[in-house]
Amino acid sequence: MGVEHYENFPVASVLCPPALRPAVSAIYHFARTADDLADEGDAPPEQRLADLGAFRSDLTCVYQGAEPSARWRPVFLGIAASRRTHALPQPLLMALLDAFEQDVRNPPYDSREQLLDYCARSANPIGRLLMHLYGIADGRSLQQSDAICSALQLINFWQDLSVDLPRGRIYLPQQNLRQHRLDVASLLADPQGLAARALVRSLCEWARLLMHQGSPLALRVPGRAGWELRLVVQGGLRVLEKIEAMDFISASRRPKLSAIDVPLLLWRAACMPALQKVPT
Repeated sequence: MGVEHYENFPVASVLCPPALRPAVSAIYHFARTADDLADEGDAPPEQRLADLGAFRSDLTCVYQGAEPSARWRPVFLGIAASRRTHALPQPLLMALLDAFEQDVRNPPYDSREQLLDYCARSANPIGRLLMHLYGIADGRSLQQSDAICSALQLINFWQDLSVDLPRGRIYLPQQNLRQHRLDVASLLADPQGLAARALVRSLCEWARLLMHQGSPLALRVPGRAGWELRLVVQGGLRVLEKIEAMDFISASRRPKLSAIDVPLLLWRAACMPALQKVPT
């Protein structure tokens, strides 16, 4: 997943309600630390899994009212405080650790369903934790939050193809590779070929559909949280636009947002009720 996986996480931004900033920061540092254990440095998989196991044990300790180890003490003191003030749900944090352990094992994903199952643990818990902090718990909102988070995770995958593929990080569904008569070797050999671009196009369309399914949530969430969610949605859609503008060659070059995109994102967030004509 890498160090940029949480770059769009709303870390105590000006739009985050001040009362929630400590909890949002605690969740971010928890996820970022575990992500680094899973993916950064040169440790072998066995050591990474052992470290994540120790990290999981510290999480269990703080939810049992015990002291965490000294190794990640600041991270877990933040989680402990958020547990006391906001009743932060432990299962959602555990689900993130399940996903990080799965990343270490680096399994293949045969179908889109299998990849979405991974997203249900790697991305969706973040959205549900934020919904919990905002006091939103109805079924429709949680489903739309899941759609937004899964879409963001998929967009991150298709944005990072040129980085992940050479490292052996394969999040492409094998069924889709076969449909386009591709495998990883042929994709690496010809990342700008017609088949590669057709594959990326279809995957981007899938991610865009998911984002549109979830986007009505951003129009219902009130206040600062709703504006932040609008910007998250529009940021993800903008990355898809950039992949399309480069004719879907993200397997050879990574597109990214920059400062010049900010005015457009702000305008689209403000105009989102008119721009997003999707069923609610």
